[in-house]
Amino acid sequence: METQHGVTGLILAGGAGRRVGGRDKGLIPWRGKPLVEHVILALENQVDTLIISCNRNLDEYQKYNTRLVSDEREGFQGPLAGIEAAKPHVQTEFLLLAACDMPLLPTDLVARLRRPLIEPHGAVDISFVHDGEREQYLCALLRSTCLQGLDAYLADGQRAVHRWYAQHPYVAVDFSDCPGAFRNYNHIHAW
Repeated sequence: METQHGVTGLILAGGAGRRVGGRDKGLIPWRGKPLVEHVILALENQVDTLIISCNRNLDEYQKYNTRLVSDEREGFQGPLAGIEAAKPHVQTEFLLLAACDMPLLPTDLVARLRRPLIEPHGAVDISFVHDGEREQYLCALLRSTCLQGLDAYLADGQRAVHRWYAQHPYVAVDFSDCPGAFRNYNHIHAW
């Protein structure tokens, strides 16, 4: 299948919301819309198709006309379980990850994350955002071939995203010119 961008976008909205009193972060309103809607608007022109990983409130997420996936593993086992659930639906060369609570993502996110993956002689399989202060592991672009070992990693009881990334050639991409773009709900609720 020929695609425009060669990128499937996965919005991670399947968490338990422990830091927000158990609320579903993607559906928390901000500036008149649920957070997930802001993320969809930021990404829809940068990817070929969007998938939302969610484990509850499926009726609400269905309103966005995107494919929904839910964790196959029980008990909110983290973002890698959401990626695992989306794996069968990724038909593109690249998979973009984005957390559902980052409503200000830049319009050139995919282009900047893709550069190190397509550079000649580049042996990088994963690129993720570094906002100038810290790594944003859930704002990343991966070659879809990286997904092959994910099931085994999770079956081994592993859950850490950065440790899974470390099994592949990866690079942090400097986004220090727009650090506010990666503020998440844990910070924006005070705005």
